[in-house]
Amino acid sequence: MTVVRRIRYDAWSPERGPAWTSPWCAPGFTFTELVASWSATTPRGTWIAISAQARHESAWHQLGRWASGARTARRTSVTGDPEVDTDVWRPSGGADEYRLGVTLHPSPTGRGPTVHTIGAVTSAGDVRTTPSRTRRRAARVLDVPRLSQMTWEQVGGAGWCSPTAVSMVLAHAGRLPPAADVPGAAAEVFDPAYDGTGNWPFNTAWAAGLAGHAFVTRLHDLRDAERFIDAGIPLVASLAYPRGALAGAPTHSTDGHLLVIRGFTAEGDVVTNDPGAPTGRSVRRTYDRGPFEHAWLDGSGGLVYVIHRDDQPLPAGSSGSW
Repeated sequence: MTVVRRIRYDAWSPERGPAWTSPWCAPGFTFTELVASWSATTPRGTWIAISAQARHESAWHQLGRWASGARTARRTSVTGDPEVDTDVWRPSGGADEYRLGVTLHPSPTGRGPTVHTIGAVTSAGDVRTTPSRTRRRAARVLDVPRLSQMTWEQVGGAGWCSPTAVSMVLAHAGRLPPAADVPGAAAEVFDPAYDGTGNWPFNTAWAAGLAGHAFVTRLHDLRDAERFIDAGIPLVASLAYPRGALAGAPTHSTDGHLLVIRGFTAEGDVVTNDPGAPTGRSVRRTYDRGPFEHAWLDGSGGLVYVIHRDDQPLPAGSSGSW
């Protein structure tokens, strides 16, 4: 079974110096994947660089450069490292301990960025192959506003599932700016090296600046997701599946697609807002629990974005994922 551990560090600022290195982190198992996430304020002309290192090696692995804004030239993933795939670090042979590093890059006028939180989720092992049993005794469905990425298909919307899903969750939290639209959200998270808007930590970094808290993690199964719905927090989930594997999906097959988990039926089936639907009215889809869980766990290892306000506490019952 997959093991997961997420570790977070809280606020620090330019006064602590231009570079920061976390203590060594030992998740308690040999991990094969790490995804970082962070929250930072980057005034105009400033940016941060995030990296990770395994205890057994001297090399640092660059996980991305971040600056907020629709037109920043500094925000990008970093290519050329065979162990880093855009937003995922896969240490060769696995690693038992790691540390994170951040470098602050001030503007020519001396203004500096501030990092509010930084953390990472590590994981290893096989995902479960049998559907989880629901925790439900009654249906619970959150009223998440509907948005379709396909409304903007002619200007690139077919590739905007991630910022569209994040926009829906921000709207549910009351933190999506009134004038915001999906093209604007896509510009806020676009990664030129990846040439797309699906960079996971870029999406949560943007959301954190609006909602207050956002991070990437992996959940063990849909029972974990049910805990978030019961706490009133919808999730953005990453799926992948072959043609015909997810009945009723507007995206008939995909190597990677993000949607909003907004609730569960009394039987445990998954109620979603799927931004791949052709119109806003049609984004509300309910998927059978088993096929959905398989597409999510097998497709991304159970990866989700968690986005919440200060007054939305995370659910109890974490087994290392949050």
